[in-house]
Amino acid sequence: FAEAIVFTMILPYLKDQKKAKMTMLCATGLSGINLTITMLINISVLGVDLTARSQFPLLSTVQSIQVADFLERLDVFFMLALVIGGFIKISVLLYAAVIGTANLFKIKSPSRLSYPLGFVILFMASTIASNFQEHLHEGLKVEMFILHMPILAIIPPLLLLVAFLKNRKKQ
Repeated sequence: FAEAIVFTMILPYLKDQKKAKMTMLCATGLSGINLTITMLINISVLGVDLTARSQFPLLSTVQSIQVADFLERLDVFFMLALVIGGFIKISVLLYAAVIGTANLFKIKSPSRLSYPLGFVILFMASTIASNFQEHLHEGLKVEMFILHMPILAIIPPLLLLVAFLKNRKKQ
């Protein structure tokens, strides 16, 4: 849900809100179509069992591409796209963290926070999980109860209650 939170933080800074809404709906629709086509290709190439068991089924699909003994080893391009996409995602998440922290502490120049928050994120990334299996365990087991439950089940009703009481006082 990090992306949804980030885009709700970025939306107020846009000039044209109507274009942002249409762009967001189109991007969501195109992403859904892209995921559907990707899963259909994965299932048709690898089969249902291997697709379900694979950590990265698209990587396995790309590794199996061989065209006329010329077009092979395309997994390098897949990994390059994965790294570039990860870099962009982390950059947008860091930007949202900097903007949110600057708003929270009423700091006029948010760029002052980019290095300290970057170092905190770097430290946390290197200490939380040392390998991919530990990362999956942290994300699916530990983080589910520590982070997701409060964000999804506790904070929204509290915010609704605060908004209700605040609007009630105005009336």
